[in-house]
Amino acid sequence: MATSSILGPDGRPIETADLTEELGRGGVTGLRSVWHDSIARNLTPARLSAMLEEAGRGNADDYLTLAEEMEEREPHYAAVLGTRKRAVSRLPVMVESASDDAEDVRIADDVRELIARPGFRLLRKDMLDALGKGYSVHEIVWERGKKWLPSFEIRDPRWFRWDRDTGCSLRLKHESDPINGIPLAPYKWIVHRPSLKTGLPIRGGLARLVAFAWLCKSYAQKDWNAFAEIFGLPLRIGRYGPGASKGDIAILRHAVASLGSDAAAILPQSMAIEFHEAAKTSGGDLFKTLCEYLDRQISKAVLGQTMTTDAQSTGLGSNNASVHNEVRDDIRDDDAQDAEETLNRDLVVPYVILNFGPRDNYPRITFPIREPEDLVALVKNVTALVPFGLRVEESVMRDRLGFPEPDKDALLLQAPAKAVASPLPGSGNLDQALNARQVKKAPPLSTDARQAARLTEDADLVVETLTAPIQTMLDESSSFEEFRAKLLDAYDELDDARLSELLATALTAAQLAGRYELLLGV
Repeated sequence: MATSSILGPDGRPIETADLTEELGRGGVTGLRSVWHDSIARNLTPARLSAMLEEAGRGNADDYLTLAEEMEEREPHYAAVLGTRKRAVSRLPVMVESASDDAEDVRIADDVRELIARPGFRLLRKDMLDALGKGYSVHEIVWERGKKWLPSFEIRDPRWFRWDRDTGCSLRLKHESDPINGIPLAPYKWIVHRPSLKTGLPIRGGLARLVAFAWLCKSYAQKDWNAFAEIFGLPLRIGRYGPGASKGDIAILRHAVASLGSDAAAILPQSMAIEFHEAAKTSGGDLFKTLCEYLDRQISKAVLGQTMTTDAQSTGLGSNNASVHNEVRDDIRDDDAQDAEETLNRDLVVPYVILNFGPRDNYPRITFPIREPEDLVALVKNVTALVPFGLRVEESVMRDRLGFPEPDKDALLLQAPAKAVASPLPGSGNLDQALNARQVKKAPPLSTDARQAARLTEDADLVVETLTAPIQTMLDESSSFEEFRAKLLDAYDELDDARLSELLATALTAAQLAGRYELLLGV
């Protein structure tokens, strides 16, 4: 088998032939069968307890099957687990370069092209299946062309087993070693193990945490349906006379039974059927209360809170669900960091090594969790602090804003050119003495020019005084609506008398200047 000069994580050369093959494909039979019998059907508390105990010892096939069936059978669990997955999968994806070095920037741009390829979005979504089961596995099938490009195939978690020595190293089930399995080939697998709980990975899935609540709710729903079938329908009583024959009784029995399904029956005139309403009972409320309680416990386990799934009527009203996030921020952030670590370790590093060779530092995929206005604050703060000596890498700002490295021939945006002030008379080398002939004196200003300059100076002071409180309101406002409200409230209190007086003076001066020029015939 062909080997490469590139070393794997274990320090040995990798087998290049393995990179392009599907090592973990399943089949109809064998250790990696795609078909599995149902576990949830007729499940009892004793059997569930034994199943979870067996999974903790490393034999987790039945538990993993149950975890999948729980999502199929229980709408509430499927809903809250899906909400937690989407809280991470809908986050934006960014790539941060290792440094401002041209080579690092180029590699980061290449990784950006990688995550824009088809398949990455589904990878990011499917790897979060580990939240329920404790781990998820994708196989990378590399395609060799001008460069190594990956495609991703999700693999059934039941096709793997944890090593018997530590319970922390995942191995592929294989006919060559049916008991222990074989080690995972380097640069071939993306194994996501969210750190939901300290300890063995197989004991950390959310399905294990809510399994008993799910089973109790299944029993409650079954009993609730039986209760509704007995007490929810009116009782049908058929009455026959003392002289009725066996044939008459059979006809009456058939008629009573038909009313339960067909709602129609034919009877002799001498027979009668009466309907008795079921006795009113509060037994149904008991099952409803139990199911709602179990739903809240599942919501707490998965989302960290219950308000967004079951709005409770409180003294503040039932709309207080709107003030809670769908998933608690700390839970979402932790899930996102786990996903970042997995993708950078199992995808970015192998991709860079195969295409660019080993490096001291690698670009990073991140899921930034920021509100849109944070970018505005970031730019504002950097713009204000850089002139005072703050040193910020260009690549960091570009990554934070989501801008790629521009191409060499690209048309770039530029700051508008600043007007160059005309040099003052006599400006130049201050150490050089100038005589009167070298200095060109500016021509004297006319009367109207001097008047205009004076009015301009007065206007600057008046406008500054008038706009100062408006600027204060603007600085203290967090939104346009708040600024508008403050401005309308303070409109009547703004002192514009001095500005009106100044404008009247300016108009008068302009009128007098015009008449003066008319008299002179200018």
